[in-house]
Amino acid sequence: MMTFTELAPAASGLPEPFTDRLRLAVAAYLARFKGSSRAHTESDLRCYLSWCAERSLDPLAVQRPHLELYIRWMQEIRRFKPSTVSRRFSVVAGFYQTCVLDDLIEHFPAEHVRRPTVPAESPTLGFTHLEFEALLTAARESLNPYDFALVAMLGLVGLRIFEATGANIADLGEEHGHRVLRVCGKGGKVVQVPLPPAVGRAIDQAAGRRDQGPILLNRRGARMDRHAATRRLRHLARAVGLRTKIHPHILRHTFVATSLDAGVDLRDVQFAARHADPRTTMRYARASPQEPRPAPELYPRRLHGLRHLMSVPPWL
Repeated sequence: MMTFTELAPAASGLPEPFTDRLRLAVAAYLARFKGSSRAHTESDLRCYLSWCAERSLDPLAVQRPHLELYIRWMQEIRRFKPSTVSRRFSVVAGFYQTCVLDDLIEHFPAEHVRRPTVPAESPTLGFTHLEFEALLTAARESLNPYDFALVAMLGLVGLRIFEATGANIADLGEEHGHRVLRVCGKGGKVVQVPLPPAVGRAIDQAAGRRDQGPILLNRRGARMDRHAATRRLRHLARAVGLRTKIHPHILRHTFVATSLDAGVDLRDVQFAARHADPRTTMRYARASPQEPRPAPELYPRRLHGLRHLMSVPPWL
């Protein structure tokens, strides 16, 4: 049985230098992306190109069996989760689609490759209502003035971590009587995100007397990055006895789940989370744990639709 190390190199009849054609193909594919999407795509494509280089494979001459073996390598050797395997192979498939469009290759080698089945539920578990309330309380009482703003922007507005850390004080404004924050999302899309009063107060506390610069700062006074944000969240989680292996995206899952659980319409939650597909919104919600609920008559009155997203939670 042929092993990965015994995989025969793909035949290449290209007259041009291999490195020049590959460099052109990679540059043409990455030019289709912007911002963080381009950085993530480049990382996933680099993984595949490194795999090819270790086996002396010409990426522009591979065939379907080579791609099948690449998927098996990610599953059995690297032990990647199905969602990771699917995402990384989607990058490879997109790369070859671009190569076909640019006439660098004749056939699309990933056409009949069997991809892993991604479960409908996300493996990321959001916080329950009580856990999120405890985390908010710990952040509000923290001596670090940026903790409360960080948790509020991620969990009460549903910002992505790069959107929260990339936000500046100058991005604050007002639109139709509501306070908004201008954020740069995926693909360089700029949107106006409405801020509930509690989040606005948290941002004002973090900004202090500053009128420019980043909203969130680290201990050195520089812009907070995703790694510093993860450390702050884990510090707060330890303070209230929550699970410590958390990351900022958990709060985005929590935002979606708590909004749907409060009765907000799916379309409104999808719009607030800026998901292109409502199935992504539902995938976030299905993975969130639900604690026992009291009788319906014991619920406080809640606002529905986007009005709920502008309201102040009872614990703030």
